[in-house]
Amino acid sequence: MGCVHGKCCSRYPPSSNGDSRDYRERGRYGGRHIISDRLLECVAVPSHNFNLEYSVLSQRGYYPDSPDKENQDSYIIKTEIQGNPNVHFFGVFDGHGQFGAQCSNFVKDRLVEVLSNDPTLLDDPVKVYNSAFLVTNSELHNSEIDDSMSGTTAITVLLIGNTLFVANVGDSRAVIAVKEGNRIIAEDLSYDQTPFRKDEYDRVKLCGARVLSVDQVEGLKDPDIQTWGDEETEGSDPPRLWVQNGMYPGTAFTRSVGDGTAEKIGVIAVPEVSMIELASNHLFFVVASDGVFEFLSSQTVVEMVARYPDPRDACAAIAGESYKLWLEHENRTDDITIIIVHIRDLSDSGANTTAILRTGRGGTPDVSITTGSEVFHST
Repeated sequence: MGCVHGKCCSRYPPSSNGDSRDYRERGRYGGRHIISDRLLECVAVPSHNFNLEYSVLSQRGYYPDSPDKENQDSYIIKTEIQGNPNVHFFGVFDGHGQFGAQCSNFVKDRLVEVLSNDPTLLDDPVKVYNSAFLVTNSELHNSEIDDSMSGTTAITVLLIGNTLFVANVGDSRAVIAVKEGNRIIAEDLSYDQTPFRKDEYDRVKLCGARVLSVDQVEGLKDPDIQTWGDEETEGSDPPRLWVQNGMYPGTAFTRSVGDGTAEKIGVIAVPEVSMIELASNHLFFVVASDGVFEFLSSQTVVEMVARYPDPRDACAAIAGESYKLWLEHENRTDDITIIIVHIRDLSDSGANTTAILRTGRGGTPDVSITTGSEVFHST
């Protein structure tokens, strides 16, 4: 986690005039804050006759003790994967550790390359997605980057025709906006992988991890109490993973790419993959690092996006609110990266079906398919 100088969204220059410059401002703490790639782009999906209109913002965090610390977030938007006009990719990578920026940039580049180079991508996207994460993780381990105590989370969306495949490793998040009558509802497309989740807690404990908050490690709280409430109430001192006889690595997530030391106590690069068939009541989706969701709920983010016709303005507003909330709670802010993708002109072509696939402890996917109010489960 990290953070940045908060500023009101009204202090960002308006984007509706098409100005795509990078904006640089000096905050009251003297740190430089860079907003990048405020472009409004559009790509067609001819197979189903709709368009994606999108923008992205990435801003370095404010770290008073490390004023020159680089932005460890990275992102990639790659259209027409394998030269196919109906296949597009969006990803956000949140690096951590001494070499977090190198890790996130390595994974950003290699993951999409591995996906693109697999001839079976369209035949079995879920299988290829899983394989691509594991291959990229292995390549990072074998690269010149020291990822023993550094790595990156990854939240990625692969669109094939009218279907989204969402692969997540870590605690960044993807959310889709669903119109229900006069309301717009946030539906999470990924689930944060942290020790707050019982299934993840049980898995890393079996791998030998100690799970304790910093206060517990430092003796301020009873280490035998293995309940921490939820992320909203206990996010300031979350449960973390530690080796049995040491004060490291202290990761607050249970899956990542890299993190060779944490891998020995259960931190894995196997993604959880969800799948959703788009329908006309799906308005937009958001892919963002946990710098956004640390203090903003998925529903709040969706409601903020819905206020702005231009996704560039929505990106700026969400970043501004995130910074403000970070500084209300801490003396720093996290790096912030957010991609907003509007779904334009899509008409219904069938049932709205969501499938959630999770890889369990033994490596066998658990599959839940939801159609309307019915749920089918298989292992």
